[in-house]
Amino acid sequence: MSIYLDNAATSHPKPESVYQAVMHAMREIGASPGRGGHRLSLEAGRLLLQAREAIAALFSIPDSSRIIMTHSATEALNLALRGVLVPGDHVVTTSMEHNSLMRPLAALRASGVEVTVVRGDGTGMVDPADVRRALRPATRMIALAHISNVCGAIQAIDSVGAIAREAGALFLLDAAQSAGSEQIDVIRTGIDLLAAPGHKGLYGPQGTGFLYVSPAVPLKPLLQGGTGSSSTAEEQPLTLPDGFEAGTHNLPGIAGLKAGIEFILDQGVAAIRDKERRLVTLAAECLAEMPEVTLYGPSDPALRGSVLSFTVLGTDPAALAFMLDHSHNIALRAGLHCAPEAHRTLGTFPGGTLRMSPGWFSTGEEIAIFCNAVVECCRP
Repeated sequence: MSIYLDNAATSHPKPESVYQAVMHAMREIGASPGRGGHRLSLEAGRLLLQAREAIAALFSIPDSSRIIMTHSATEALNLALRGVLVPGDHVVTTSMEHNSLMRPLAALRASGVEVTVVRGDGTGMVDPADVRRALRPATRMIALAHISNVCGAIQAIDSVGAIAREAGALFLLDAAQSAGSEQIDVIRTGIDLLAAPGHKGLYGPQGTGFLYVSPAVPLKPLLQGGTGSSSTAEEQPLTLPDGFEAGTHNLPGIAGLKAGIEFILDQGVAAIRDKERRLVTLAAECLAEMPEVTLYGPSDPALRGSVLSFTVLGTDPAALAFMLDHSHNIALRAGLHCAPEAHRTLGTFPGGTLRMSPGWFSTGEEIAIFCNAVVECCRP
């Protein structure tokens, strides 16, 4: 049977309730929310509201209307950056970021936004004191990922949130690798903008995500178009969330996302975190017994999310991934993981690493099979 250890890219499998919710939305509802007064459209609207309420419950968001549905974390990050920053603003970010954050910032830099990149250490950890030292009078935003998608380093977001508050800057958190497996309270941590995909740790389908926007953020829309409200106005409405969700919603995807979050609330974030962390620790302990293996990221399991990157001396990561896939039916991801600056920080550029990322449905037996397969592939 196939062993799937690429949950950092997309979680698989999903809870059965997610598949059922998607099919129910397609077969039994069919209509779009806010695009009619008939029963099916109203039912679609209720489902959309319930999905926002589920997200609000998971992240301790007091007002679910401040949750904007997007088609990905990438779209959410673009909206957060382009909807706020103007030429002359200054942003502090880190060298551990995914291209979903770095590329929009590069485009904004070309238009007059100043960007300071704080470097992480050799394990991928960023010192909050370095973030503080990077602040300027014009600093408008601190933007970073909660957990590195390359090495699993968990950043000290409570400290960074406090630094942002003291500086009067906005705090944008990319929760792509932490949503669903780490407790996040937007109010307690001082998060002004929270971006997350639906298809990773929230167990939703691809093509889903969201952006939370605090009342302190004067956001501008990325898209203009139909919203189902304010139809007589030529200008895009700025009301939340309608004005920021132009076009037809991905209702089947949102239904699946709602079911995925309800699964998390039932299981408990702490239980999911603890299981995934145990599996990563088990894999790290097994691989560490091989002298030709180098592990990357924090050595303390409490500082590492459910991601483990490694290389094998004398073996190209892509070649090893191919062997594990074709000879052992084990799915991992090799390369730069859309985060080249993170690999420069870790010293693994340009070859990259091989990344394994278990999920809630992974087992200890699968981890043992994976470790044995690595030994088989690397030792004649």
